[in-house]
Amino acid sequence: MTLTVPCLFGLESLVADEMKRLGLKEVHAENGRVHCEGSMLDIARLNLNLRCGARVLMELGSFPAPDFEALFQGVLALPWEDYIPLDGEFPVKGYSLNAALHSIPACQAIVKKASAKRLGNAYGCETLPETGSRYQIQFAIIKDVATLYLDTSGEGLYKRGYRAQNMGAPLRETLAAALVTLSRFRGKDPFCDPFCGSGTIPIEAALIAKNRAPGLDRSFAAQRWKNMDSRLWLEAADEAMDKEFRGSYDIWGGDIDPAAVELARHNAALAGVDDCIRFETADAGAFHRSSIYGQLVTNPPYGERLLEKREAEALYRSFGQALRTLPPTWRVVVLSSHTEFERCFGRPAKKKRKLYNGMLKCDAFLY
Repeated sequence: MTLTVPCLFGLESLVADEMKRLGLKEVHAENGRVHCEGSMLDIARLNLNLRCGARVLMELGSFPAPDFEALFQGVLALPWEDYIPLDGEFPVKGYSLNAALHSIPACQAIVKKASAKRLGNAYGCETLPETGSRYQIQFAIIKDVATLYLDTSGEGLYKRGYRAQNMGAPLRETLAAALVTLSRFRGKDPFCDPFCGSGTIPIEAALIAKNRAPGLDRSFAAQRWKNMDSRLWLEAADEAMDKEFRGSYDIWGGDIDPAAVELARHNAALAGVDDCIRFETADAGAFHRSSIYGQLVTNPPYGERLLEKREAEALYRSFGQALRTLPPTWRVVVLSSHTEFERCFGRPAKKKRKLYNGMLKCDAFLY
């Protein structure tokens, strides 16, 4: 079957690399999503192991949909009864881009009506109870071609299960993992985040260092599906745990707010990585490290929500001055939406990568 992994814009190549490392076939990326060929076992493997993807969708079919009648007939032709049982709940959501069918509520109603008719005919009933497990239907209509999916993940993959709270400006776990991946951190060198907040970046770094699957401590929608053998999830979890590393790591997170540091420690304990991260109350403007090699990955306040722009610029200046003491062999990745970051930081980035933190357009500045 074809499996599709949506992701934040800018992370497609990282997600594709993850899928290739898992041995998936026919991996190819396009804007905001990556496709592959896989099995029911691969659904479990992807959900458990993906660090940068948003969710795992099972593609059921694709067809031209220039009008509502074509959409209805296309959905009606799909074998919904092979996946959704009599009592299955099947809500519908989706989106449309550059298509004649641009009304999302109208498209939702058509998809719901057609899938309900197919299921009703299959089970010999006019009204479906929808009292059982959830089988979330998703549709994408792009340039008058509709593609229908079932969402196997449920809650987004960024919800690892270790962060009940954040410090007001959350960085999604999937984006944090992507920033760590861009720094090429593998656990051998020191790793630092001087603006750690609730600890998301150091925690994701620890999960990468330990090669621990980020989805082991949560559940997924497809685990409750009647057509998916529960043993597949146990097999995928055993495979993931067999690949974990054991060792000692030098991972550090600092923040000027003591409450943030305490929360970060709490979150690290929930993630099971508190034994390999040190959190301290510290001023990023006084940051210093003498080791020859290392990675620094951080997400300082942007000035939109946490600080006024001038305060953010002053913070970038002091932080940039502090980092001038780092050996040139360190890799530094800073995520910011501030258009004047490089000027304030004091030097241009060696490379920039456009990313989105939620709906906020940002740059990852690589040094």
